[in-house]
Amino acid sequence: MRYRSFAEPDYEALQALDLAAQRRADPAFDALPDRERAGRLSTSLPALKFYERSEHSFVAQDEAGQLQGLILAQHVWQGDRPIVLVRAVILAPDAPEDTAAGLLRATVKSAYDSAVYEVHFPLLPALEAAARREEARLTGGYAVCHLGTRAATAPEERLGRTSGTAAEGRA
Repeated sequence: MRYRSFAEPDYEALQALDLAAQRRADPAFDALPDRERAGRLSTSLPALKFYERSEHSFVAQDEAGQLQGLILAQHVWQGDRPIVLVRAVILAPDAPEDTAAGLLRATVKSAYDSAVYEVHFPLLPALEAAARREEARLTGGYAVCHLGTRAATAPEERLGRTSGTAAEGRA
């Protein structure tokens, strides 16, 4: 497997990879409202152009030239230090088992090479073994607040309200 930066000639294949992953994750994906479908995809033209320049986003390409995966990551300034933040890891249905690990490794190496010493990523099942190999530390998971009409149709598990939460204490 070859891990490399991507460019405009890859965009169509990356968008097809993302669409296939969304359809696998949610068989009802095509029946969702247009805005929800667009909100779940990570490979819009503006996003791909941005991540192409990020220096931390890569594709996995097999010997036959087929794209088997994609990692989208970027520098984020935290006020006192930079981090690299992974937005998405997208894999082909038949991608070799170690594809996600190779993509994460490419991002970790690019971060280190640019003197960024923290890489933050969602602990997806495909990344668990890689996280162990990289000796990552678990500091929680990502939670996302979807606003407006996306709140009704956004994917993933919804966290329930409980009394006495920290957010309620700040209100």
